Amino acid sequence: MKKAIIAKKIGMTQVFTENGALVPVTVLEAGPCVVVQKKTLENDGYEAIQVGFAEVKESKVTKPMKGHFTKAGVAAKKYVKEFRLEDVSAYEVGAEIKADVFAAGEKVDASGVSKGKGFQSTIKRYNASRGPMGHGSKSHRVVGSMGSSAFPSRVKKGKRMPGHMGSTNVTIQNLEIVRADAEKNLLLIKGAVPGPKGSILVIKDSVKA
Repeated sequence: MKKAIIAKKIGMTQVFTENGALVPVTVLEAGPCVVVQKKTLENDGYEAIQVGFAEVKESKVTKPMKGHFTKAGVAAKKYVKEFRLEDVSAYEVGAEIKADVFAAGEKVDASGVSKGKGFQSTIKRYNASRGPMGHGSKSHRVVGSMGSSAFPSRVKKGKRMPGHMGSTNVTIQNLEIVRADAEKNLLLIKGAVPGPKGSILVIKDSVKA
């Protein structure tokens, strides 16, 4: 990836473009992120930068992380993530990454943890069809057939069944940046991104662009 940033989801709204089109956007508080550590090929075997986001009291972080931030000379951060960029030489420890690292019109991928739905049936989880609602049927929203009976006489792997839904890592690709405001640390991205309000996301260059 060429560039990336950690962001916090604020919510959704809508904006008008220059030609008068109404565009639904997700508002993200993107940065400012601080480079906490720079990993090199000589010391670590690969090149990357470790980035911190959202200040937090030192009493809220563990002693090892407190020493890690002190060594870097930066304030304690709540979230720390690592980015393998194509060129890490442009970044030094203590450098800030702001929302203006991206520009309007660029395509990005947004990664985050989706909303948790709890335990759900196959109808909600996989859009399965329900059974008949009358004529003595007792199979309204149940799974239905488990598969073959005589052979192989077992439920095959991958059978879609009720279970925990949501709360998984999701990446939505090729989202367009509508606006980038470095002064207010805001990114406006067209469409929706994973997770509820207040969730943390990673915004990076689109791999398919």
